[in-house]
Amino acid sequence: MIKALVVDDSRAIRMILRRILTEEGYEVCEAGNGQDALEVMQVEMRAVSLVLIDWNMPGMNGLDLLKQLRLCGELASVKVIMVTTEAELGHMASALEAGADEYVMKPFTKEILREKLALVGGVPTASV
Repeated sequence: MIKALVVDDSRAIRMILRRILTEEGYEVCEAGNGQDALEVMQVEMRAVSLVLIDWNMPGMNGLDLLKQLRLCGELASVKVIMVTTEAELGHMASALEAGADEYVMKPFTKEILREKLALVGGVPTASV
């Protein structure tokens, strides 16, 4: 089973993303901020192939987490989708320049998330 990490300080958003990803065939782990996500990735490094990151979180924000993931050679190939309320084109450009594979603006639908998963090549076949 493919493993995904959901990083968001909102428990409700983590729950929604977990439900969608589980329906899509992922095993899901969670973190409430960027620092916790780095700790999870140290343990799950070889297992996690997809990370969904919120931008605005306490401590380490999503953009800083993304940059940290891209600096680590073993994590550089992990697919990253930013899932955030940041709708400014400048934020989107910053995330993509830092190495995000896709960008989803909140609020989102299950269909939009599925489309983004397909674009990054991260759709398991459990729902097919």
